[in-house]
Amino acid sequence: MELLSPAGNLQKLKYAISFGANAVYTAGKDFGLRAKSENLSKAELEKAVEFCHKKNKKIYVTVNIFAHNSDLEKLPSYLKFLQKINVDAIIVSDPAVFLTARENAPELPIHISTQANVISWKSAEFWKMQGAKRIILARELTFSEIKDIREKIPDIELEMFIHGSMCVSYSGRCFLSSFLNARSANSGYCTQPCRWEYQLIEKSRPNEFFRIEEDKYGSYILNSKDLCLINRLPEINKIGIDSVKIEGRMKSLYYVANVTRIYKEALQDAGSDISSQKMKIFNDELNKISHRHYTEAFFDKFDSTATQYYDSSTYIRDYQFIGEIVKTKNNSVFISSRAKFQLGDEIEFIFPNRKEDFLWKVNNIFNDEGIPISSTKPNTVVKIEPDQKIPSHGIIRKKISDK
Repeated sequence: MELLSPAGNLQKLKYAISFGANAVYTAGKDFGLRAKSENLSKAELEKAVEFCHKKNKKIYVTVNIFAHNSDLEKLPSYLKFLQKINVDAIIVSDPAVFLTARENAPELPIHISTQANVISWKSAEFWKMQGAKRIILARELTFSEIKDIREKIPDIELEMFIHGSMCVSYSGRCFLSSFLNARSANSGYCTQPCRWEYQLIEKSRPNEFFRIEEDKYGSYILNSKDLCLINRLPEINKIGIDSVKIEGRMKSLYYVANVTRIYKEALQDAGSDISSQKMKIFNDELNKISHRHYTEAFFDKFDSTATQYYDSSTYIRDYQFIGEIVKTKNNSVFISSRAKFQLGDEIEFIFPNRKEDFLWKVNNIFNDEGIPISSTKPNTVVKIEPDQKIPSHGIIRKKISDK
């Protein structure tokens, strides 16, 4: 199966590829549903395509907004540009965008977005008849439903999400953000009001706030857990899914790199049962990224209560991303610092090959002038000299001390 990773910017794209992705999905500055992500300029998109193709990897570009009339004016030229630079496919949810692509960039393969909420084999057949190359299945499907679609429509590619944030709304079609603060999720500007904590006000008591509770758990009545299907990869592989997808174009570089490499390793074993020892390692690593409580969502049955968490929308965060290696020279390692670390800290280096990971107790730090310092500052480049040679492409993290 193809492992498809998110790329919110050019740097994350390169790390996703380096840490094991077979393909990445990204967006330009317009027409995507993650407008708050950094996204790529046209010049960056050209560089991204060139980088991916040199590595024999694929790149897909999201054009998955629900288009208004005003969007359709600029859309044809953008689609022609994507065809010209030879992206491997575009991801589309709106029939208007689909039709515009067919008319103006007929050589562009089209993948049908999960926002199109394909939940039956007949819908998959419809899109196949229109000329779609791939269906990105709705996250509301159970495994048995996915299997049925695969068996009834064998001659179209199927993609499914296996990890990342879930949306409380049906296939992401949410109007709550637009209603509450005029920022439309369907145009890429979701402010995630489903994660907020709500209180109730009675009309005749304007200054009294009543807590909204769902049973005994609290007031996060719309808050979804995060999807994690690493334990089900052998089953997914067996039915012939073509591509498995990691959510997270707005997530950190560390998230993209670590989740990608763990799923890559798991996929190498997915043709048979993965040992419990290895599965524990995989799950432990996925717990080391910032995440909400995990769920397998609707994989076994359609049960909305299994996806919700009512206590809090706060992320579980046991490890901190503190930097990435920008270059190595002889015994020196240059780090772009993202968060503070200091002499005496135990930090961990992680690499595309998990077996190369190692812990190091910091006994030296130098600033960009080579002067010894006791601690780092974010957004600076520092030098360290570990007592072993390390690969040139890596991420540094630190366990957050127990309070």
